[in-house]
Amino acid sequence: MIHHQRETMTTITGKTALTPDDSSMDPRERDVRDRMDRHELYTDAGEGLESLTEERLRGKDLADDFNATRARDEAGRKRILFELLGSMGENVWIEPPLRVAYGNHVHLGDGVYGNFNLTLVDDVNIYVGNRVMFAPNVTITTTGHPIHPDLRRDGSQFSAPVHIEDDVWIGAGAIILPGVTIGAGSIVGAGSVVTGNVPANVVVAGTPARVIREITEADRDFHYRPPRDLVVGA
Repeated sequence: MIHHQRETMTTITGKTALTPDDSSMDPRERDVRDRMDRHELYTDAGEGLESLTEERLRGKDLADDFNATRARDEAGRKRILFELLGSMGENVWIEPPLRVAYGNHVHLGDGVYGNFNLTLVDDVNIYVGNRVMFAPNVTITTTGHPIHPDLRRDGSQFSAPVHIEDDVWIGAGAIILPGVTIGAGSIVGAGSVVTGNVPANVVVAGTPARVIREITEADRDFHYRPPRDLVVGA
């Protein structure tokens, strides 16, 4: 369960203020935000888009503050996360360093654990369910660029939200691409690149990731399995 939700905020000279509502928003910014929501191409910097730039700077400033905390300053990190993220449940633990695009588009459920170097490219929303675990060096990106070079010369990009459901475990170095949903209880193997939606209760791995097997009742009987020996020429 996510326990707090607040409107997008920006910071000017250390003071927090609500992002302008539709009535006061520059029409150029409104157009970009609409394009982001519709998964259309957009650029997010330039004249009339100063509020978007300030949102990103605010998030990165807070992430810098988070990453500068001492190892024992658990209370300080919790306070900063509460200010940085769009919403956050109970018993969330994120190891520094943390990288964000905005921060306020990230929504974490209860019991989320993020190991070192979690990167969240949250130009639009990233939704993370309860008891999700991130190993070191995981990247979740909601944003990509068009294939044809003519379309990306001006920096044009598109965005689509990412959904990670309850009880997912994402292995070290995995990359989750825009628009992907990872079903409840599933595992993403280390080093995988997830380009498609993952069903619930499966193990996926590879580049691009594919389903390796289902998770079954037999997996309740845990015992350590040492790595196999690699064979030359196999």
